[in-house]
Amino acid sequence: MEEVQELRELIRKAGLRATSARLAVMRMLRQASSPLSHAEIAEQLAEQGIDKATIFRNLTDLTECGLASRTELGDHVWRFEAVDPDHPDDGHPHFVCTMCGTVSCLNDAELEQTTRRSARPVGRVLEVLLRGICRKCGQA
Repeated sequence: MEEVQELRELIRKAGLRATSARLAVMRMLRQASSPLSHAEIAEQLAEQGIDKATIFRNLTDLTECGLASRTELGDHVWRFEAVDPDHPDDGHPHFVCTMCGTVSCLNDAELEQTTRRSARPVGRVLEVLLRGICRKCGQA
């Protein structure tokens, strides 16, 4: 019950109405261990009678107000994840298995610059994506 109230306050503070659909989408994003696609969210929330268009609108609204982020991992599918409003710039790298397509968040990874080609910065890094073979596929 506390979680629902906390989500209501968070959504309202962002300037949005705390509808049941928006609460369900936000709860799902916060409980997920990796970014979720619209299709994955829609499949789970269909049981609650929430249609795909409503979910898409809510994902757009949550992204625009800064409560969610949207990322594309090279497969032309947008994936969404919750953003901590107290630390909106705390991005993290993602890992995609090239064999099974599993996406993992590397929340605790620290990326260090090991080589310097130029002392002049090239820009701001917004996203880091690592590709490789996950443990499960590596053992097969």
